[in-house]
Order: sequence, then structure tokens, then C-alpha cells
Amino acid sequence: QVQLVESGGGLVETGGSLRLSCTASRRTSRNNAMGWFRQAPGKEREFVAGISWNAGSTSYADSVKGRFTISRDNEKDSVYLQMNSLKPEDTAIYYCAVGLKSIAVQPVRYWGQGTQVTVSS
Repeated sequence: QVQLVESGGGLVETGGSLRLSCTASRRTSRNNAMGWFRQAPGKEREFVAGISWNAGSTSYADSVKGRFTISRDNEKDSVYLQMNSLKPEDTAIYYCAVGLKSIAVQPVRYWGQGTQVTVSS
């Protein structure tokens, strides 16, 4: 079974930055799209950012465009999410994901356990 290990979450003030990391337990992710989703209390899980297998294309939710940047390192089987200019509405559990296909992260094949991001006012 593939395991996705996430790190980098925490508590930050409004306007601050965090960098999330996610590493797969084996290289099954190298030919697959990867991405990030988040779920705030009382809300459904939503797409945040995705990146194709070779980093040739990226996509972002409108709410994070210009503030978040997704990247990957296939040699390390890892995907990252640099989050800048954080807002309280970014507070959520962030989930790493590996897609079934090579370009789009949806549909999702594997999910990480989630890491908490809290942005204070």
C-alpha cells in the first residue's frame, strides 16, 4: 500500500507563510499527477492545487491563485505547496493526493493523512 507522509503544517499569523511537503513511500507517484486538497471545519473537501507528472502543467483554485505555488521533485517522490500571504480562511486540514492519471490529480488514487494549517487573525 502506498503511504503519503505530510509535514509542514502549523500555526501562523495572517500574512505569514508555510511550506507543506508530501513524500510517497514508493515511486508509484512518479508517473502520476499529484496535488493538494483541504477541508475546513463544517465544509467539504476542496481542490487547492495540482501538478502533472513531469511538472509541465499546474492548476490552482481561484481562492489561492497568486499566493500558493505547487512544485514536485520526482527523484524524491515528493510534492510541495508553498503558501504565502496566508489568510484565516486558509485554515483547514490539508491533504496530499496522488492521481489516477498523469496530468490531472482528479480522480484521486491515494490520499495522505492530512496536516493541520491554522492561520490566526
